[in-house]
Amino acid sequence: MHTSESGFLANSHQKAGKFIGLLVLVLAISQCSNEETAKSEQASGPKLPQKPNILWLVAEDLSAIIPPFGDNTVATPNLTRLADEGIRYTQVYSSSGVCAPSRAAIATGMYQNRIGAQHMRTTNIADFGVEGIVPYEAVPPAYVKMHSQYFREAGYYASNNAKEDYQFRKTVTAWDDSSRSAHWRNRAEGQPFFSVFNFGITHESQVWAQAGNPLLVDENLEVPIPPYLPDSEIGRKDVRQVYSNIVAMDQQVGEILNQLEEDGLLDSTIIFWYSDHGGPLPRQKRLLYDSGIHLPLIIRFPDQYRAGEIDDQLISFVDFKSTILSLAGIEPPTYVDGRAFLGEYAASTSRDYVHAAADRFDSEYDTIRAVRDKRFKYLRNFNPEKPYYLPLTYREQMPVMQELLRMRDAGQLNETQAQWFRTSKEEEELFDTENDPYELNNLAGDTSYAEKLAELRNELDSWMSYIDDKGLMPEVDLINSMWPNSVQPTTLSPIASKAENDGAITLRSKTEGASIGYQILNDGEELGATWQIYQEPLAINEGQRLLVIAHRIGFTPSATISIR
Repeated sequence: MHTSESGFLANSHQKAGKFIGLLVLVLAISQCSNEETAKSEQASGPKLPQKPNILWLVAEDLSAIIPPFGDNTVATPNLTRLADEGIRYTQVYSSSGVCAPSRAAIATGMYQNRIGAQHMRTTNIADFGVEGIVPYEAVPPAYVKMHSQYFREAGYYASNNAKEDYQFRKTVTAWDDSSRSAHWRNRAEGQPFFSVFNFGITHESQVWAQAGNPLLVDENLEVPIPPYLPDSEIGRKDVRQVYSNIVAMDQQVGEILNQLEEDGLLDSTIIFWYSDHGGPLPRQKRLLYDSGIHLPLIIRFPDQYRAGEIDDQLISFVDFKSTILSLAGIEPPTYVDGRAFLGEYAASTSRDYVHAAADRFDSEYDTIRAVRDKRFKYLRNFNPEKPYYLPLTYREQMPVMQELLRMRDAGQLNETQAQWFRTSKEEEELFDTENDPYELNNLAGDTSYAEKLAELRNELDSWMSYIDDKGLMPEVDLINSMWPNSVQPTTLSPIASKAENDGAITLRSKTEGASIGYQILNDGEELGATWQIYQEPLAINEGQRLLVIAHRIGFTPSATISIR
């Protein structure tokens, strides 16, 4: 080899080495850039339409006993798909162990015991035989509007199929449609929607109501029995029914998801699936143990943002309203007790605690308050002289409840099962939910937990003071504070004025906080079911009439006024 050739090859090898080194450096920089871009995209949130549709799929009376949350007793293909394509939230809590107070908190973004909605079913209390108490609606502060109204004001179509149960009558401006036929398909073409579908098949009542129908699971299916329930044929049968109802609910969820896909809306819709509180069985529903307030939540985004992830941040029902508004780009109101955990207005910090309250259930009063961090739960019993178990006729229709009472009377309950039937309560309870998930071992008297007990005790005091807890008032005094002399206040009719230049009609109501609804009808046209929300002056043409109504939450609606 000539010297010149050798020098050329050496030079070529040097150049090649430099090129390869440069290429490696470029690829490394590119990879880092891609990783940073991915991280940036992850941090900035999902890619959403300007006004994404939001769909709520709401099961009733259901703890996190489904495969996405670790219980594989039955298959739930539709919920499992949602979980695989979405985010599972594992530390979500209702503000009550029963539906109506919890739904009041969801709709308003405020704790039910702040707004006088803490007692179960205020509107049909006469059914429970409570003397001296009239049926009533909770009256939140004047500035409070339901979650759905904010969507309507932003141009959304809002529908609810079909459960309401807010502890007050929905305002006439709350929904475009709240009925058994309510559906996003009834909206104007291209209009974004906020739609809610409720699945009652998992409700407590369906444990006995479905007993005459064939199970959707094997009649000998092995089911997990909580230690506070009897592991007997009666107990196993009712628990099998719970799982059978879960299978039915999953099928119903699948039908709605199929409709969404048929309409080509899956890629423009944020889907929430959750339950309205914990499970339906004895020592679950109505209680503030995790069995009564811990619930599953799955959120699926159109671009499958954070698909398959598990999020363990603490979330309360009072956070839901702010979060859905934030996801729609609507700034949440400042009066709410909750915080957005997603979207444009998401809070920069996570919760340290969640809170819950128990008050009257049917005819039985028993004030209990709870606060929980990620591991420890503190409960305060304001009526320690009362037993833990409250006799409720409705619940006693369930065979396993009847079996528990039979075993109690026969002295057949074991130590764990007998706990619920103690004739008096501890004033304070503290549980390590990580090591004691069924909350059976009260640590309040253990000095090694004194610091945690003091922390949660102080947090509960601060929370109750901050919300001015209405649960400490006798219910008759509560009613009179909202309905003077137990008479429901009435919303005053709107007042109309016409502009001289263009005849535009301006409306107002002298009732503070009242929303005004309107319909513009042609001659001969009858009043429709949907009231549009008045937000700016209106113009009507010759041959048309303007019908208007005002309504504040907790008040009766005004008379309807006709304007030409």
